[in-house]
Amino acid sequence: QVQVLESGGGLVQAGESLKLSCTASGTFVRLNTMGWFRQAPGKEREWVATITNGGYSEYTEAVKGRFNISLDNAANSVYLQMDDLEVEDSALYYCKVDYLYGSMIYRRSDAWGQGTLVTVSS
Repeated sequence: QVQVLESGGGLVQAGESLKLSCTASGTFVRLNTMGWFRQAPGKEREWVATITNGGYSEYTEAVKGRFNISLDNAANSVYLQMDDLEVEDSALYYCKVDYLYGSMIYRRSDAWGQGTLVTVSS
């Protein structure tokens, strides 16, 4: 099993920055992709950004130019640098990890963290 732990959330004012961290631990062969999702009160969970183990990244349109996702393969960690935060960015941010596990036969699965809360005040 894989455990995912996020950290770095907090309360900031609009225009300020935060950096979220996520680390995967447990038994796996390889991490394929790591990504961030968010869920605001009363809204559905939405995708924010994803990065592959090769470093290819993608972002949802709302955060392009303001957020940067990065990866530390050796530490099994992914980071989300969030700059110029807006009130609309307030949400519970979740980290999702897609990984391979097994020995003779590899299987694919994913794991989610419990979330870290980001609150942006005006």
